[in-house]
Amino acid sequence: MVPVKFLLLGLVLRTQSFQVQAFVSSQSSPSPLIANSFVSGKMSSSSSALDMARTRGLERREEGATPLPGGMTLYVKPAEDGTSIGDCPFAHFVRMVLAEKGLEYDLIPSTQENKPQWLVDDYEGKMPALRHRKECYVDSEVIAQYLDFFFKEPELAVADAGETEKASAVLDGFFPAMAKFTKHRTNGDEEDKDKQAALEEKIQGLEDHLSAVGRTGPYLVGNGEQFTLLDCSLAPKLYAMDVCLGRIKDSAIDLAGKYPKLRKYMDDVFARPSFQSTVEYGPETVVWGWTSYH
Repeated sequence: MVPVKFLLLGLVLRTQSFQVQAFVSSQSSPSPLIANSFVSGKMSSSSSALDMARTRGLERREEGATPLPGGMTLYVKPAEDGTSIGDCPFAHFVRMVLAEKGLEYDLIPSTQENKPQWLVDDYEGKMPALRHRKECYVDSEVIAQYLDFFFKEPELAVADAGETEKASAVLDGFFPAMAKFTKHRTNGDEEDKDKQAALEEKIQGLEDHLSAVGRTGPYLVGNGEQFTLLDCSLAPKLYAMDVCLGRIKDSAIDLAGKYPKLRKYMDDVFARPSFQSTVEYGPETVVWGWTSYH
């Protein structure tokens, strides 16, 4: 029987498959950026992806065995030099979860040429890929929920699934809109303005959510008091947007002036140690990534 928490998979990123497509759709050939798709085919939920991940590629854990810390290796997209950490927000999401929980792991940026053969043969070379001893998972949602279920401290899921779903719904379409606006190369033309307007509509939804009456904390879910998987997922995407607005899109959107609640939220999550310790790739790599791969 699938644990109850795994039934909540999909709430973190309700439009995962479209978001992945938006992140990689402009590539002309396969590359290590193809990182966060499903294990095989079209899945009805990420719990299906988890079930399939457990049955292929590496040996299955014996029924009832509980994973222990240690023996973790995370394979991620590299930066331009092929050896440094790349800017993939899905990999950054996983790394924030690992950092929040204080879990040690080896981090291996992998190009198409130096990926392990088992990752290519059994998981189509997809990344981020977390190998935990004899198991491997290649969907960032699945990885995050796996870590949160088996390594409880601190717990990053709230008990009220409805509150998580409500916050998740606010994010519907945000990343695709951000990607489309960023990838449009002619700043200021009519198509660019339309894409900017579509992105600002999503940003306004976030601003309204963060401004709701009754919120007492800075984070996304419920009253905002608990930092959750949803915050870990959103923070790297907001960082990419922040960098791209300033360095690619001529500062077209004044976040601090027009969306002060979102700007404050970004500053809060960017200040967390789990973010600071996993953003070593920096703005230059973000710009390189969005102007070369995307």
